[in-house]
Amino acid sequence: MSDALLTLEIEKLVAGGLGLARDESGVVLVRGALPGERVTASVREGKGVRQGTVVEVLRASPDRVEATELPTADLAHATYDAQLQYKRAFVEEALSRIAKVRRAVNPTVPSPEAWAYRNTAQYLVTPQGLAYRERRGTGPLVVGKDPLVMPQIQAVMDRLDPALLAPATEVAFRASRLTGEVVAALIGPGEPKAYLKVSDHLMDAGVVGVSLAEPAGKRFSAGVRLIAGESEIREQFGNVQVSVSATGFAQVNPAAASLAYLRAAELAGEGDHAVDLYGGAGAIGRHLSGKFRRVTVLDSSPEALARGRQDVAQTGEQNVTYRQGDAARFSELGTDVIVVDPPRAGLDELARDQIHASTADRLVYVSCDPATWARDVGDLLRRGWKLGEVTPHDFYPQTSHVEIVSVLNR
Repeated sequence: MSDALLTLEIEKLVAGGLGLARDESGVVLVRGALPGERVTASVREGKGVRQGTVVEVLRASPDRVEATELPTADLAHATYDAQLQYKRAFVEEALSRIAKVRRAVNPTVPSPEAWAYRNTAQYLVTPQGLAYRERRGTGPLVVGKDPLVMPQIQAVMDRLDPALLAPATEVAFRASRLTGEVVAALIGPGEPKAYLKVSDHLMDAGVVGVSLAEPAGKRFSAGVRLIAGESEIREQFGNVQVSVSATGFAQVNPAAASLAYLRAAELAGEGDHAVDLYGGAGAIGRHLSGKFRRVTVLDSSPEALARGRQDVAQTGEQNVTYRQGDAARFSELGTDVIVVDPPRAGLDELARDQIHASTADRLVYVSCDPATWARDVGDLLRRGWKLGEVTPHDFYPQTSHVEIVSVLNR
């Protein structure tokens, strides 16, 4: 099916950083456009909402800047101030459309750095160089300089010869703002002994540890083995230090995440017992340990829980307990406050049931997806909870992603 060239007026941005326009056939969502612009777009005709890409900007927004060509940087064509306003609007729109709540939310808390903030990155290994994965029908995009990653990762990339990374098909990096160190993980088939020369090359390029993960449908689900050096490095999130690896989950923007975690702890208040669901290694939960007699961190990842137990053993935090389990099946008696930071899918119905059935009278909800957050908030409001502070936080400058720190009470 061929694409059509359409001239469109962009009304607003919607989730995903897409410009919404309308013509006689209905709504068109346009990538690379900004509100108030008149553009020519290449639009794929078909069933459902049509989507297209800007071909030419006929009338530019005053917020437009020269864009960086990266698959993930879908808002890099807007000024940073404008990005913060758009993200606030995404949250307000989700509240209105999904939760059926019309109210203003707080201004978006900016990231301390708008560029060079990512402490992790994963690239394809190609003969031409390290590359971003294929997106929207285009081939891999070779990355010489990546303006989103921390300087420590870029310094390693500058010293690498991609031809010396075979037989790895991908490589992931994790850097630490705290120590300046970088660890790497190779993704590829075979035994660790096949990657000894690759590991040596990475260590020569400046990493302090190299691990190997077999290719798998779910990221790093087939197991990870250490080849050389360290598997983990230390990172600072707010008031606590945590262990992070190239293969485990941790927020990619420690400076921005620190601001959100500190605010979440303030909203949690104080009491006898706090529960941190989807707590990982406890980066949020450990912020509560000074104001609660007990803190329980629950997560399904043995890797994250092991890192968390190791961290509190080093710091001597005796009132933080780690439990492996499903948030939909947690049952903690005498809970004063629950903190949640779920995956993008949000809280499933059973998890919402458990939260509502608990003794907690406060829920601090940290979210990475306005749509699922608004769905869950709407459900809890119908059950009698009341929505308090809602503040967007920008963990991912130059992209359309936005985090939310919110609180509900009953």
